[in-house]
Amino acid sequence: MDENSRYPIPAGKWRIEAPVSDSRFIATGGHTPTVEAAERFLARIRTEFADATHNCFAWRIGYQRGVVERMSDDGEPSGTAGRPMLAVLQGQDVGDVAVVVTRYFGGTKLGTGGLVRAYAGAVRTLMAAMPSTWHVERISRQLVVDYPRYEQIVSRIAEYEGEIHDEAFAADVTLVYTMPRDRIANFDAMLTDFSYGQLVSTSPTNAL
Repeated sequence: MDENSRYPIPAGKWRIEAPVSDSRFIATGGHTPTVEAAERFLARIRTEFADATHNCFAWRIGYQRGVVERMSDDGEPSGTAGRPMLAVLQGQDVGDVAVVVTRYFGGTKLGTGGLVRAYAGAVRTLMAAMPSTWHVERISRQLVVDYPRYEQIVSRIAEYEGEIHDEAFAADVTLVYTMPRDRIANFDAMLTDFSYGQLVSTSPTNAL
């Protein structure tokens, strides 16, 4: 299975606050499917908390293969904010995620170790609370089926998480549907066995 065709992602935007000593640490996370989306997410948080001492961030766009990562300490000592935040994200089974940790300095210095623990802890708490859903890559397919097997094929498509988007009824029925990429190979194998090789799904040719 292509590990990038189905993976967990954040279900929307989430926020927690984790005070440490006199400082406020506000962690905001959300689903960002592209680098551009992550940049817009960061810009919105920076605008919302424009008076904050720091708005540090980390993001991971994609999942396993070809993941894009970025981080920033935003003025904190090098390696004390963005890197530990990213390390937490790397340890989570989630993709397409951006996190900003906003700090309002309260007067007590935390030291290098304290900052690492505070930023990593804020992200860890956020990720534990944030609900998730699934990114599922869907592929369009087309299938021509005879009338006697039409109802059975419609049922089988649904069993494999397929969604029919168009049907054309003529001498046979032409179905256009989408299906998760990681289910297509098994569906096609089932289709071959079911029809003794008579039914073969293809990429859609023309709109019905």
